[in-house]
This record gives sequence, C-alpha cells and structure tokens, in this order.
Amino acid sequence: MISRVPLFVLLAALSVLPASAESRLEPPIPVRMFAPEYPSDMRRQNISGVVMVKCLIDEEGNVREPTIQKASNSAFETPALDALKKWKFKPAQRDGTLVPMLVTIPIRFNCNP
Repeated sequence: MISRVPLFVLLAALSVLPASAESRLEPPIPVRMFAPEYPSDMRRQNISGVVMVKCLIDEEGNVREPTIQKASNSAFETPALDALKKWKFKPAQRDGTLVPMLVTIPIRFNCNP
C-alpha cells in the first residue's frame, strides 16, 4: 500500500557527502513508499519510535543492503526494513549520470496519527 499514512515520516535526512563546485550531485528522491506494519503490541501500549536505516539506492532506484543504524525499540526494526525494501526512488545523479548513493532514512512509528 502506498503510504500517505502518518505512521512514519521520511525526513530530509539523506546523508550525502557534499559535492564539489564542479560536480552537480542530486540525491535520490522517494517516488513510491510503503508504510511499515506497526507492531500490534507496541500500538496497544501506545509506544512510538524511530528507526534509522542506512541503505544503498542503486542506479535503478532500488533499495539495497538496508541495515539498522539505530532504533528506539527493536520491535520496530523488522517492520521498518520490510517496508523500506519495497520503496522505489528516483536514483541519485551526478552531472546527469545515474549513480548509486548511500543514504540514511529515518522511519517513524507514531501511534497518535
């Protein structure tokens, strides 16, 4: 399901190394996002959280090698990874050429939408 749901928020926290003046670097942009499955026990307990996921966005806009950088609660880790693996991005570009890019994406779980 495409997410417009306030279960998580994609922040503008794509970690990108600064480009030199001669090089024009455009970060990847999410074009299809899926909301993570909110763990029912966490929802019942009214627990919110955030998971920081580091991943590679390849030249085709696919998410590769997602790994947890940190999480406020381990119960959110698997749902965050599962959802992010389904995302699609407009790939990063350097001087008009599609390039892979490492990014860190925060995924928020908010039990009070």
